[in-house]
Amino acid sequence: MEQRQLGRTDLRVSALCLGTMTWGEQNDETQAFAQLDRAKAAGVNFIDTAEMYPVPPRPETYATTERYIGNYLKARGGRADWIIASKIAGPGNGITHIRDGQLKMDRRHITAALDASLQRLQTDWIDLYQLHWPERNTNFFGQLGYRHRDEEFTPLEETLEALDEQIKAGKIRHVGLSNETPWGAMKFLQLAESRCWPRAVSIQNPYNLLNRSFEVGLAEIAMREQCGLLAYSPLAFGMLSGKYEGDARPANGRITLFSRFARYSNPQARTACSRYVALAREHGLDPAQMALAYVTQQPFVTSNIIGATNLEQLENNLASLQVQLSEGVLEAIEAIHVEQPNPAP
Repeated sequence: MEQRQLGRTDLRVSALCLGTMTWGEQNDETQAFAQLDRAKAAGVNFIDTAEMYPVPPRPETYATTERYIGNYLKARGGRADWIIASKIAGPGNGITHIRDGQLKMDRRHITAALDASLQRLQTDWIDLYQLHWPERNTNFFGQLGYRHRDEEFTPLEETLEALDEQIKAGKIRHVGLSNETPWGAMKFLQLAESRCWPRAVSIQNPYNLLNRSFEVGLAEIAMREQCGLLAYSPLAFGMLSGKYEGDARPANGRITLFSRFARYSNPQARTACSRYVALAREHGLDPAQMALAYVTQQPFVTSNIIGATNLEQLENNLASLQVQLSEGVLEAIEAIHVEQPNPAP
């Protein structure tokens, strides 16, 4: 398994990261343990989770994912073998069951969220602690057309200072951003440099063949500032695997089960997706592996977050590391992208 440097740190993370947001909803604890065992055997050393998981977020399943990981670490040991990333939830998105829904990126919430995550994970430290999405109103989760509004949100200075305190306390090692914009990323980096606060080592945003918006304003930041992308939704909720072609609705598919996951299934995205799936099959490639290989091979990507609901999917995703895309395939991907750029941002 290829390993890559995480930001400017001395940590090296696997090129594929094991995503966990289905654990506790679509996967039980036994299945989660099996995925962790298989990923570790393949050389994966990087796990991504969040206090909010599983998704979709519900009071009944809140934080089950972190509990599964904590139980695994207690049962298997080997905490030092893993680089664990988690996240503090932001406000909105219909979440009222986490800290009474009054979520902020301030000192009080960061301390409460972090301490609870550490307890559930049954560990003394989290390697990468991320801000799941901005507290301020801005473009994330597919929102386009930024509309400025006067609003109160926790100053970024307070957020970084609070994270700095947690690093000094030994509870976290590094900090990262998620669902962030170019302005936000550069502002956090600027403040960290000027105030000697922790520097963001990564940014976890969506990136896939249907949504390459990261390339527009953030890829340059990722490269020049060594704040690499942790790419989530690399298969666009499974659309790029081909399993939803022809309006198919596999019984356990995320889009089948949860109507809220409609980001990548609009008409223009479905058209583009069919072209990518056909391209893969034309060249004898598995569609999911082609899509994953494209993401993993981008120079601004530190790690590609793969998610699976069964071991067969996980095996297929892991095998994408062996796929080398030819110039012909890459040129054909670009041709589709030029004709249908970012149909599902």
